[in-house]
Amino acid sequence: MPAAPKPAEKTKAAKPPEGTRPDPMEDPVNRQKVELAKTFTFHLLKGIKQIGMYRHNEARFPEFLQKSLDALTEYTTAYGPLIITVEAQNFHHIGQALFSEDSPLPYKFYRDGIRRLVFRPELSMDELVTFTLIAISDPERGAEDVNAQLWKAGLDHIEYILVEGFKMDEFSEEEVQVEVDKIVHYLQGRLRAESDDYLRFARVSTEDLDAQLDGIEQIRGAVITGVTADDSLKAKVQKDVLEEETQRLFPKLVNAVFQVVEGGVEDPSLLEDMFVQLLDAMLIQEDFSTINQVVLKLRAMEQKEDAEVIKRIREAFTNKMGEEQRLNRIGEILRGTRPKSPADIVRYLQALDAICAPTLLAVLETIEIPENRALLCDVLAGFAREVPEPYVNRLSSDRPQTIRDMVYILEKANHPQRIKMFGPVLKSKNLAIKLEVMSIIAKGRTGEARQLIAECLNDSVQQVRLLALKLLPTLDRERAYLDLTRIVKDSSFGKRSAEEKQAAYRALGATGEQGAVALFTQVLQTKPSLFNKQKLLEDKLLAVQGLEGACSIQSYKVLQELVEDKSQPSELLVAARRALYVHKKALLGDKGQEKGAEA
Repeated sequence: MPAAPKPAEKTKAAKPPEGTRPDPMEDPVNRQKVELAKTFTFHLLKGIKQIGMYRHNEARFPEFLQKSLDALTEYTTAYGPLIITVEAQNFHHIGQALFSEDSPLPYKFYRDGIRRLVFRPELSMDELVTFTLIAISDPERGAEDVNAQLWKAGLDHIEYILVEGFKMDEFSEEEVQVEVDKIVHYLQGRLRAESDDYLRFARVSTEDLDAQLDGIEQIRGAVITGVTADDSLKAKVQKDVLEEETQRLFPKLVNAVFQVVEGGVEDPSLLEDMFVQLLDAMLIQEDFSTINQVVLKLRAMEQKEDAEVIKRIREAFTNKMGEEQRLNRIGEILRGTRPKSPADIVRYLQALDAICAPTLLAVLETIEIPENRALLCDVLAGFAREVPEPYVNRLSSDRPQTIRDMVYILEKANHPQRIKMFGPVLKSKNLAIKLEVMSIIAKGRTGEARQLIAECLNDSVQQVRLLALKLLPTLDRERAYLDLTRIVKDSSFGKRSAEEKQAAYRALGATGEQGAVALFTQVLQTKPSLFNKQKLLEDKLLAVQGLEGACSIQSYKVLQELVEDKSQPSELLVAARRALYVHKKALLGDKGQEKGAEA
């Protein structure tokens, strides 16, 4: 009977060959993880391509990324957070490449120092859309670097780890190459540790590294020699310092403050002072984007625990934002130059209460740059519907620009009583103001607006009457037809100037009513007599002006018949050809213009 094998021999046979590591892909769980990760990145890349094709249709972005989110949700539900290692050419998970084809996406993160992405469970579609838009942003078109955008976005379920490398001039990259995976693992472990340190900074000592970095060669006894910095290096260092102060310092500081807030608030007044100091510092740096992020973060935190305390901090912060000295600081910025990011200033001002309107109106008076005045007026329009009195009081100002701004604000605010408010302005002695206010009133398209414009037909100034004639058909065509027909048939119409007569006929034609075209046709078909020859010619010329104002197929046919009638006076034929050319250009576009030029 053969002898049974010894236990030691069994153990030796079960061991893998010395010096080799087991392949992680032999584990079916790891294979399943990698397949799900590949499915996620495949659909993410596909969604990015679709977003690039339909960038204008933001409503469909969630549709393009839905399959990617489904694969990620399946992974995180089964295995927890998905950790992706970022390399220059690809994403890796458990040592396996996730992209089967070359993609510029990994390099964007790798270039900015991001070496690891962590997607946590319960990632929402909004967060995935925001992450995707950051990933496809183009720095050459003014976009910030990826890590700055990720910080500002404040994605709760996406984390990233930055790693900065080093090199020495006297050694090649191969000689000083350091594998950083163990460092990243160690730092990530420190960040996850439970402690009373609310800032949760990873603190690493040389002893820690000695204990953790087994197998990594250390350089000992290296002699570092100094190199004198040239002007280009000094300029680069100054630029880096400026970027650190303006673009990175405040976001890091604000993040640290919110770490303290999230850890629990014992003395809200102390935090209020801290936020006010941050506000003033960011205003000096003109960093309105970070200020807006603070407001949004505080509003989001109100939905969680200690809502009353957070609400108190937010209200104190926004109240300080609206104080006179801080709004004057914004006025200084808008007076001197056009801001780089006007949308951030608009969001800052929209976060304020309507009680800040008088201060903003005083700031508006000092600004001369048209774009910046328009920016403030658009913001003030949001307050005017609630509290219109400060704007109405300024309608009687001696400054024409102030009146223009107040009319614009009240019209944009769509205040229900704004037409009545504009009535006194039409009695202004400043002709330019009257004309501009009439144009703004006409945009209202209401019965009250039409009534005010109709009253201007009897104004003592001809320019006002001419503009009223032009605006009236745009408000109510049928009523305008009746009013204008009454004017042209009035016995006193003949005493008006030729310019006003032409304007009245053109306005009558612009109503597009059949009765207007029939009236013009009747005048053109009237046969002259010995006594009314000159008067009839004037009436026919006015009828041609009316047909030109109508600019329709019917008026085109009438003018075409008139041009073909060679028995008509030459003045009438010239006017008819000109009106016909206008019709061709309006009805046929460039082809009509070419035909008119040939004629």
